This record gives sequence, structure tokens and C-alpha cells, in this order.
Amino acid sequence: MTEIRLDGERLEVPEGTLLGDLIPGHPTECSVAVIRPADTTSAATRNIRVTTTAGEIVIEMNDDIPSILQKIISAGAPDTGTHPEIMILKWADRQAASFGPFPTNYIPERSPHRYDRGDVILGCGGYDPGQSYLLFSKAPHIADHGAAGGGGIIGRIVSGMSVLEEWKPKDAITSMERIVQSADTSNAFTTTARDVVLEDGMSIITCVRARAAGYRNGEIDTTRAQSVEHLLLTYRTGRYHVSLDASTHVRDDRMRESEVFYEGEPHSRFEGTITTRVSGRNRGSVFIYTDDIAGSPNHTAVGSVEHGIELAHIAGHGETFLFTVEPGQFDIRGMALSDAKAVAENRGITLNTDDETGERIVISQAPETTLEVLAGNEVSVTTIPATQVISVELFDDKAPLSCYIFRSVTGLRWHEIGEMPLIMHFEDVSLFQPRIKKGTNINKENTPEGSVPANMLAITNDSRKSAGLIGCRTTENSEFGPTSEPFEGTNIIGRVCEPEKLPALKEGSIVYIREVTR
Repeated sequence: MTEIRLDGERLEVPEGTLLGDLIPGHPTECSVAVIRPADTTSAATRNIRVTTTAGEIVIEMNDDIPSILQKIISAGAPDTGTHPEIMILKWADRQAASFGPFPTNYIPERSPHRYDRGDVILGCGGYDPGQSYLLFSKAPHIADHGAAGGGGIIGRIVSGMSVLEEWKPKDAITSMERIVQSADTSNAFTTTARDVVLEDGMSIITCVRARAAGYRNGEIDTTRAQSVEHLLLTYRTGRYHVSLDASTHVRDDRMRESEVFYEGEPHSRFEGTITTRVSGRNRGSVFIYTDDIAGSPNHTAVGSVEHGIELAHIAGHGETFLFTVEPGQFDIRGMALSDAKAVAENRGITLNTDDETGERIVISQAPETTLEVLAGNEVSVTTIPATQVISVELFDDKAPLSCYIFRSVTGLRWHEIGEMPLIMHFEDVSLFQPRIKKGTNINKENTPEGSVPANMLAITNDSRKSAGLIGCRTTENSEFGPTSEPFEGTNIIGRVCEPEKLPALKEGSIVYIREVTR
């Protein structure tokens, strides 16, 4: 048999087992990290993984692991769900956090020492070794922690530094185990292939799991609610796309150019910290940090990685990997009211509605953000009759840039329902004029030839004065496009699936739209 690890769980598989046999349901487009074992002695004596209720950290030990910790370190047995008394968080402040107490037999030096961020210390309270603690230094400081001669530094955190900022009362260390140093890329790689033969000691990381800032153990802090919502929106499909892999981070640009703002307090960007940029050309991009760097007012910290940082370390430009965030987004805009009720009930949220007459569609919710809804366990919605919501299909394969602009100006890029004002009905044409940001370029794309079929949706390009106008024509036309412009000024972006609803709409009203796929 071959012993491997799958997302931290020890498994035994028959020799010759392929990666695809191990993860048959894994999306074929998503990379996984494959980490071959390094030198066994080195890995076993110098690196341990500490799993806490707030996430994982990795400690590189200075020398042999102290005997008291050797008794705690697991041999790979699954977590029983109970926390040993000695591993409960005793106290935490700006400088350090301690877990204990537990008995040791060293002699305290009774002298202050200088500690750096990330130092792991064996100290005691009241200079009593019977009341010893495992301490984690959160910031550079000088203190007397009741340590042995030399300061009692037994190791240093090499991964998961951001977890230190998340520890709160009642947190605990649930397990400690020897591991292979995760960031050693010399014996690690990512792959989408499924024919990799599994080797003894291999570790397979299939996903990155993260927790949103302000969401922990039933406690919800809404300080960063808007920024967290952007994070949850970006990953509602559970995919992280690596637009850039740098020495200190990976970056996902898919939601770049979103309106996000700085929230919360300054936050150092430790390994595992997740941020969204709030200014510049990459505003709205999401970063996962793989090394420690200083905080920045250009970034809001929106979460932290709890599992799978190895995958972020190794993934390269253009790769995609599974990425999940807790909690899942609560956004019921665009849903049928009946479906919205079911979603709210499933998550224990009280839903208040303005009207329950007939079939209705949710067009807005209050509060708007997931954290605010979960904090209050209540949401109020505004609805309209389903007859007033029009379904459209967009042609991304033929006009990707124009479809991107359309989703941005109608709000479909951020929610399941969008809107645009109807400015005119005449004959077989309906014209809409959403607000388009100044400087938006609408280049020629998918301009028609011959004739335009009925019910096509189009946007006028920059070759005409009315650039940005959106229109639909309910009859076929071989001379003018859906916005009544010549073909060279017309970008076909999709079709209206329910043209029979158009005549009932009033000029000057807001028209609500939902996107459908084939």
C-alpha cells in the first residue's frame, strides 16, 4: 500500500493508484498541488503543522521538539473534536498569544528578552514551570515571559502568520503533527493531469479554504462588510484564477474595476492574508499573500486562508484552482420570491417581503451585505411581478468586450438582476440608455452583415454619436440595427428571450433584466 495525504487526511491507496482515481470528481480545469516528500529526518524534526480553531500555522523548530510537545503531536490520527485543556488560548494581546498551562521542568531565567514577530516561545506564569505556556509572538517586543535562558525561543512560524491576528477567547489548538515544509517548490508542482502516479509520502492539496474577515465562531463583525461582500461575490463559483503570480502573492483580476473602498484598520499582510485592492488600475482585484509584507492603505484585508496555502504558493499564471470562503454569500436579488424564501429558511434568516401576490422577483434586499444579514438574522426584500422582468441571453463568444460593458452598466456583473432605463418605444424598436462611465471605449465588435434577426440586443459603438445606447428590434431588418444605427455602428451582444414583455413597458421606467444561458 502507498500512504499519502489528501488535503491533510492520511490515506492508504494501492500501489500504482493514479491521481484521477483519488479525486474523480475534481473539475478538470482546476489545478491541484502535488508535494513530494522531502528528506524524512529533516521534515520530521524541524517542521510541525499546528491546527487551531482559527486556521493552520506551520512552525519550523530550532532544534529537537521539546518533550512536552512530542506528547501532543499526533501520529496522523483524525481529530477527535475535543481540545486538550492545555491547548486552550489562555490570553492574547497586541504582542503575543499563549496556550496552556501545562507542566514542564526547566528553570526560568527571570530576565526580559527581545522577540520578533513569528517567534514561538516556551514560557511560564509566575516563574512556575508547572504553569508553562506555548507563546506566539505577534509583534516585535521586549518582555519577560518566564522563559529559560536565552529567551526560550523554540521555533518560528513559517506559514499562516495571519492566523495569529484571528485568535480570540475560547480558541484552541486541536492538533499538532510533523509535516513536510509546504513552501518547498523544489519537490512540489501543480497539475491538471490525472495520470500522475501517487508515490509514498505524497501530499495532495485540491483546494484553498478561507474565512472572511469578521466571521468567526458565531461572532460577526460588520466593519468590513462591503469589502467582504466583494470577496464572496468574486468566489460564488468557487474558482480562483491566477492572473499574476509574484514572489509575495497571487492575484485574481476577474473583478478588477469594481467599486471597492478601504475599510477597517491597517492590517499587515502576512502569509495567508487575503486582500482586495481599493485604488489604482487593479482596484477590485483579490490578492492572496504567500509571504509577509507591510500593510497598505491601498488594500483592505478581507479574509485569511485556513487550508491549502501550499496551492497558492505553487500555482502559476493562468491557472485556476478551487477556492471556497466561509460564509457563503447571501444574495437573493434576481431570485423568484419562492426560491428566495427557501434559501433564507435554509440559512435561518427571517425574510420580510413587500408583496406576495402572484409570481414575483426580488429586485433588492436590505441589508445588502452577507455579514449584515447574518448578524441580524433578518432580511427585507423588494419585489416586482415576474412579467416585468425580461430575460436576455448574451453572446460572450462573439462580443466579449461589449458584453462585459453591458453587464457592468446594468449591474449584471455583480448581481443576478440588472436594470436600465427605457427611454423610447417606436414602431418595433425599444431603446435604453444606461449610465456609462466616462472614458469607456466601445470598439466595433460583432457588427452585423446582411440582416439582423428579430429580437437581437445591441449596443451602439464609438463610431456613432449615440455610443452606449442599447436597443432591441422585434422584427428582422436588413438596413439598420436594433439601436436604429447603420450596421457599422452596431455591436450585437445578445438577444431578448421574452420580447412579448417589451410593449407593456413604459417610457422613462426602469426595466429589470436577468441573464439566461443556453
